[in-house]
Amino acid sequence: MIGKTHIAIVKHFFIILFSCSFFLGKISAVHAQDLPRMEDSLITTADSMYNAFIPEMRQQYCEMFVKQLVRALKTPNSYNYPFSKLDTVINIIQPEDKSFRIFNWAVAISHINIRYYGAIQLQGEQLKLYPLIDHSNELTHGIEDSILTNTNWYGAIYYEIITKEVNGKKIYSMIGKNAASITSNIKLIDPMQLTDKGAVFGAAIFNKAGKKINRFVLEYRKDVNVSMKWDNEYHAITFDRLISQMNDPNRKNTFVPTGQYDGFRWENEKWTLVEDIIPVQVFKDGEAPIVQPVAPKE
Repeated sequence: MIGKTHIAIVKHFFIILFSCSFFLGKISAVHAQDLPRMEDSLITTADSMYNAFIPEMRQQYCEMFVKQLVRALKTPNSYNYPFSKLDTVINIIQPEDKSFRIFNWAVAISHINIRYYGAIQLQGEQLKLYPLIDHSNELTHGIEDSILTNTNWYGAIYYEIITKEVNGKKIYSMIGKNAASITSNIKLIDPMQLTDKGAVFGAAIFNKAGKKINRFVLEYRKDVNVSMKWDNEYHAITFDRLISQMNDPNRKNTFVPTGQYDGFRWENEKWTLVEDIIPVQVFKDGEAPIVQPVAPKE
């Protein structure tokens, strides 16, 4: 269950969802001075939010951080302020069309309890802010098949957004990481669509070996590195192929990379699985690569 403190923190996002209306023009001289000061205060609070020795204090600083962030975003035309210094301590990311941006961070309540936080700020004449409320601790089954919302969100730190269109509507494939498990990490591709009522996560745009799924998830052993990213050379989202070290597909915390790479390529308004998308030369035991001779320079 989500703790009362966590609920209290995210409630501060809701307070201003539909109560604030600001015309987005140029940032006034007064606000041009206010926003940098607010940003400096956010950075100071974030340091305590991450590093306070007593775990309960981290939650309290997180609540303070949320209040300060909301106050800053209520500033007229705040969308045009880059928060470039704050971006070094939390994650701020937006798609190429700059239609929204996400403020995204995680707080380690303990070494076994990480909570994810975020808010989607929309571009427009009125300030619209959709809070992201982490339910990943409760969403342990059927993740690939679920349709979620910003109030029932599979928490992650997003590090890449890929924009596509389906039936003329934009859909944003969010690539992120969730490290909340004691024994495993998760990387995922989570499609997001924006509606008048909020954000919807999950869409049947993945064609995985003939099966349609709503999001793609890789779960793997905690201490290994797994790649998942957009690759311009292959025009696809590439990722490590995984295998269980214990030959048990149900034990995701035993999955490690094989050294081979698969990917998803956008075809017919779907992400279609392409196996061995990056050619890798596999050697048998005792074999070695044959080095091609290089002609001497004249």
